[in-house]
Amino acid sequence: MAKINDLDLKNWKKYQDIITDSLWILGERDKSGSHRGDYHGNFIPQIPNQLMRRFTKPGDVVLDTFLGSGTTLIECKRLARNGIGIELLPEIADLAKQRVGQELLFDSKVWTEILIADSTKKETRHKVEEILKSHNRQNVQLLIMHPPYHDIIKFSNRQDDLSNAKSVQEFLRLFSSVVANFLDLLERKHYLAVVIGDKYQGSEWVPLGFLTMQEVLNQGGVVLKSILVKNMVNNRAKRNLEHLWRYRALVGGFYIFRHEYILLFRKK
Repeated sequence: MAKINDLDLKNWKKYQDIITDSLWILGERDKSGSHRGDYHGNFIPQIPNQLMRRFTKPGDVVLDTFLGSGTTLIECKRLARNGIGIELLPEIADLAKQRVGQELLFDSKVWTEILIADSTKKETRHKVEEILKSHNRQNVQLLIMHPPYHDIIKFSNRQDDLSNAKSVQEFLRLFSSVVANFLDLLERKHYLAVVIGDKYQGSEWVPLGFLTMQEVLNQGGVVLKSILVKNMVNNRAKRNLEHLWRYRALVGGFYIFRHEYILLFRKK
């Protein structure tokens, strides 16, 4: 079977910047090129960069079902991967188009497409299939999902926005429908990455990471390859409030979130 990446493992020592540990300690987010950190909810660009370099090769197709402001597709252009991004909110999709368009393209054969659509809907799946067909493709080689962490951040007032799910159970049902919608488009032996954090509800820790992990495993056809724990730095909600949050934690008997998960699954 063909390799899923283009790493030259005979010279493996030259890839010192590729992380192979399950604990990711990353510093400041990459703000080079058209990357920005102003959209509340976008993930650090180093995540898709690492995933694409480990689990794809140039010319492969990456699908991001919760695109946000375009981080994944910017990295696609940088790494000569083709990309499809789905974003529910038109104003955020427009922002993504602007930022992806500003990023320099180093390979004229690379293409990126942005869909304004709901990833839970079958018609969105059909639109992705049409895009793939237009480029003589049938499958994607990496599937990235960075959903809202339920209701921690409210991204809109829309009922079809996962951040407005009425309960954790409803959130998981909607997330599961996204996985079911696109998992069979993923090429065999290739990877699905879910980037997710936990939350508090009242005084109870809600393990969204492990709950979403189980939803993926319930789909069947995948194996869990890794649970990566990534540090959270400069959380916008806690910025310049470290002493206050420490005091609240001591008073309330809880711990402050400093990590999120990257759950890696490989399709059988």
